[in-house]
Amino acid sequence: MKLAWILWLASVLPPQTADSLCLSTTVYLEARDQSVRGQKAVAEVALRRRDSGLWGNTVCDVVTARKQFAPTLVAPGTRLTNTEAWGEAVTVALDAERNWALPPGQRKEIVPGASHFAAHAIASPSWRTAYQVATIGDHTFYKVQSLKPRRT
Repeated sequence: MKLAWILWLASVLPPQTADSLCLSTTVYLEARDQSVRGQKAVAEVALRRRDSGLWGNTVCDVVTARKQFAPTLVAPGTRLTNTEAWGEAVTVALDAERNWALPPGQRKEIVPGASHFAAHAIASPSWRTAYQVATIGDHTFYKVQSLKPRRT
């Protein structure tokens, strides 16, 4: 599957299904070579950002916000070819969504408060001196800003 096709499909699916697809795609592109814990941490950052409303109101908005996550950083023609990793990314994304649907005090957070992450082997963001929440595999997770859920 090509990334461009997946993002087009997400644009025509019902919002909840689209968000699951966008989150799965992001987990795959950002962390398919990481542990399940690392993949869950990536999903958690995207879900926390969605709740804040600062990058958009849906997971798809968040992960396709300019220069924030892999779906906007890799070429649209990128093929997602590792079917085993894709299956794991879908499972991780769905599990993360179920966990995140719980009340905040009942969620199992892996990177509490993390609003950003970076793989320093390939990126050197300006905010890399922010508070480090955790390092999992090749990714370091940061609390760059306090994200509070928007008022509904």
